[in-house]
Amino acid sequence: MRKTTLGERSHNRLLKILHIDPERNWGGGEAQVLGLLTYLCQKGHRNDLLTHPGGRLFEQTAPLGVKRLSLVARNDLDLRPVPALRRLIRSEKYDIVHFHTKRAHSLSLWLPRGPQCPKYVVTRRMDYPETKSWYTRYLYNRRVDGVVAISRVILELLVDAGVEAGRIRLIHSGIDPERFVRCAAAEAVTEGEAVVGIVAALELRKGHRYLLEAAARLKGRGHRIRYLIAGDGPARRELDERVKALSLVDEVRFCGFVSDAPAFLSQIDIFVLPSLYEGLGVAVLEAMAAGKPVIASRVGGLPELVADGETGLLVAPKNVEGLVAAIARLADDKSLAREMGRKGAARARASFSLENMAAQNEAYYYELIGAPVQS
Repeated sequence: MRKTTLGERSHNRLLKILHIDPERNWGGGEAQVLGLLTYLCQKGHRNDLLTHPGGRLFEQTAPLGVKRLSLVARNDLDLRPVPALRRLIRSEKYDIVHFHTKRAHSLSLWLPRGPQCPKYVVTRRMDYPETKSWYTRYLYNRRVDGVVAISRVILELLVDAGVEAGRIRLIHSGIDPERFVRCAAAEAVTEGEAVVGIVAALELRKGHRYLLEAAARLKGRGHRIRYLIAGDGPARRELDERVKALSLVDEVRFCGFVSDAPAFLSQIDIFVLPSLYEGLGVAVLEAMAAGKPVIASRVGGLPELVADGETGLLVAPKNVEGLVAAIARLADDKSLAREMGRKGAARARASFSLENMAAQNEAYYYELIGAPVQS
């Protein structure tokens, strides 16, 4: 008998789900929540959203018809929302309550448990080690029913901290590949000088300084390469000064926050993300979907995205000479860069779509409440 695929499975009941995301602005994770809500609404599920009233997610979900409620939590220890949240859960009788950020996780400690209560799910996106303590074990093993890890390295870090492996479900983040079809169809490499691009918050953990040092060495060896840096953040001034100190003013351009990722990616030939830490790397998925070869650090979930030598190149973190060699290789070999870009686009479309991510979350919800599957 043919095995039923995820997309062919169906259930007799629709779900009532409360999503909790108290962050105001938080980059790639916000897009994942929006994509999940869009999918679930299209499937007919009832979705309520507790989020910051001044945040982008509150604004972006308006067209979906999601019931949006205000939630402001200053930090992990802010218990002010708890009484109202307890009343809401008791009155609305949700099937699932999904906590989408670390700040939201701690709220689960104070919510009602029992046969008539919803199942609680948390998503873990960051790849910093979890503290191995009674608190971690109590939170993830007793106060919630399921944990979604967006990369294998995050799953392993949770297990190392004492979280029961059976409670964790690996569900990679996703992107909408249709947004990048034009980029992928276009020629991947320009004539003349190559253009290297990066989309990332201007923070030390993203490794921009190592890219700039590599750029200086490449310039000194006669390579004609331009660099477009998209994003903003606390390291902007320091990076500006570094560009001047390395005599890269003519080669490097800071583009600020970019809302149109396909338009930005259409201007570059090679995407580089030299992160020191990375939960998964949605920007890398977008670059792959746009048909760009990717050079990335061998950290966090990045090796789960980039097939080294096939869709891009992986280098050790903080390895300037490794970046130099990888950038030079792709800048000098246009046919190789195009081939890696094509393979990356196919990989992103096949394995890392938002629809696939959302469908796996939906299936996990049903599994947690014990709903029978109809083939």
